[in-house]
Amino acid sequence: MAFAAVIYVIAKENREKEFYALLKKEAITKANLFLNAQVDKATLQDIYHNNRQILNEVEVAIYDTDFHLLYHDAVDIDFVKETQPMINEIDQKNEIRFYQKKWQVIGLKYYFKGKNYIITAAAIDQYGYDKLDNLLKTMVIVFIISIAFLYLAGRFFSRKAFDPIKKMTQQAADISALNLDLRLPSKNSKDELSELANTFNEMLGRLENSFDAQKHFVSNISHELRTPLAAIITELDWSLSKDRSTAEYKNASENALNDAKKLARLSNSLLDLAKASYDPSEIAFKPTRIDEVLLDARQQVVQANPDYKINIHFENDFDNDQQITVKGNEYLLKVAFVNLFENGCKFSSDKSSTVSISFHTSESANPKSSIQYASFIKLNFKDHGIGISEDELQNIFNPFYRGNNQSFAEGNGIGLPLTEKIIALHKGSIAVQSVPHRGTVFSVELPSC
Repeated sequence: MAFAAVIYVIAKENREKEFYALLKKEAITKANLFLNAQVDKATLQDIYHNNRQILNEVEVAIYDTDFHLLYHDAVDIDFVKETQPMINEIDQKNEIRFYQKKWQVIGLKYYFKGKNYIITAAAIDQYGYDKLDNLLKTMVIVFIISIAFLYLAGRFFSRKAFDPIKKMTQQAADISALNLDLRLPSKNSKDELSELANTFNEMLGRLENSFDAQKHFVSNISHELRTPLAAIITELDWSLSKDRSTAEYKNASENALNDAKKLARLSNSLLDLAKASYDPSEIAFKPTRIDEVLLDARQQVVQANPDYKINIHFENDFDNDQQITVKGNEYLLKVAFVNLFENGCKFSSDKSSTVSISFHTSESANPKSSIQYASFIKLNFKDHGIGISEDELQNIFNPFYRGNNQSFAEGNGIGLPLTEKIIALHKGSIAVQSVPHRGTVFSVELPSC
């Protein structure tokens, strides 16, 4: 519509300019015939009247500058009806153009043999107006046909374009928590729908893994809770089944107390695991000295287990407090270090664990960063215990996983997965190296402030 409007306006302006040019040419031609060729007035008027019957002839009038009429094609018609002010205006401006109804009028000053004359010419461009009307009608018809065609074509192509989306919507509606293994079809091309399907399938994969992990997690929790609860119930049933001696009651109470402590440790571990799974933005991070957290963790472990021996060793000196400081959550870091200390001690025959602290720098992973090097704190938790077999190393960070060492010491399989989550929250990394019957080393690397 905008394009048609522009074309129509341009056509209208061009018609007007072309017809004014034609009027000017006709006026000068008739002035030459009258003034230069000195054609008789009657002859010129006859030509005008004869032509006017078959076409829209130009009506010309010639005046001198004193408003004396020298020639007029049709005084009886005199469509322009020139006035003295009009003649004066033409004399001053040399040329004027204006409309009288649908008639176009041009007035111009004409110089001939040292004398100025005023010429007016008027006519109606019926042929031009008819062309404009035909153009407008054609545009309206073409516009209506085009809109109808575009509407039908738009419906057809939009239906074709949205068919894959409809199919994807129907298939997505069939996916529920019971069949998360279903996937949307993808052509593996680079178009937007394929990218959408691939992204949706990746999300489904993550959800499926999350649901499976949750089911596994709940199943393991149920199993872990069932064992100590069953033991407590058994002990209490046994003690209530008949009268027992003081020693037997005491033994039953101690067993029930130990099982209750296991439940408490398991509950605390689950709460810590839940905290470590929070969104990092919901956890308070502040500058924290690693050496102070290690000392607090060592004190907590030794208080709970007086026979455990924990050594803290600095491999090199630090130049300032920032070098030994990380931006982290003190409570969660202490939980992670307590787990590593307890693991090292309980699986070692000498009940000892040693942590070595060192510092190093490496190139920044961000090429746009103005900091070319980043500082890290490396902690090596080393023990001389029973070690971990190579087959079990890849599973030790899975929740509730217990290897062959479960017969050596009790545990619930939450400590190491919890530790890994805490280190990841602090943008650090944890790795493990172990040789069976020789010991294990957990290497933790954290970015310093």
